[in-house]
Amino acid sequence: MTGQVRTVDGRVAGRRGQATRQNLLECLGEMLRTSPYRDVRVIDVARKAGTSPATFYQYFPDVEGAVLELAQQLTSEGAGLGELVTGRSWAGKSGWQTAQDLVDGFLDFWRRNDAILRVIDLGAAEGDKRFARLRMRILNSVFNSLSESVADLQAKGRVDREVSPPAVAGSLVTTLASVASHQKNLQAWGVKQADIKPNLALLVHLGVTGRKPTR
Repeated sequence: MTGQVRTVDGRVAGRRGQATRQNLLECLGEMLRTSPYRDVRVIDVARKAGTSPATFYQYFPDVEGAVLELAQQLTSEGAGLGELVTGRSWAGKSGWQTAQDLVDGFLDFWRRNDAILRVIDLGAAEGDKRFARLRMRILNSVFNSLSESVADLQAKGRVDREVSPPAVAGSLVTTLASVASHQKNLQAWGVKQADIKPNLALLVHLGVTGRKPTR
């Protein structure tokens, strides 16, 4: 952990305090995987971390404050999603590989962080601007990279000038996030798990290039 970490009352936490704080966050993250966000209580998080509610309140004002910190930590990992697109080719077989790599990386990111991402989506859907801003920050990198890819293809005459790069990128990111968070629902409709990735990659490739991929 880098940088200064402060307690709720403004004191700088030492190494031991930072470790305690991180342990509380990790325990909260584990609990969110099996318990609804609204049901998680400070006393339960503290007990799981082997400490007391008083210690929890030294570092966080409430459970929501700790959840926001977990969400904040995801923004740096989300920034790495753009690297799956930036500088990559969308021509020929390379373009198809780029689309597949983006889908693989995006779905893997969502799977690993599903618990906290569900809470972020819930907060954003309820109109909480803090969660909405964090959601945008997590997805900004891949949105920007996709938008730049479409604009670059336009400049090369490979994509229609009437296409809006931000609109395409925003639609694709929204689709990726929606599919990532609703895979079980898709399976309930008879969609096979093995069919999700290749078909989602096909949509991404079509969205960026306007063409069917070369496989």
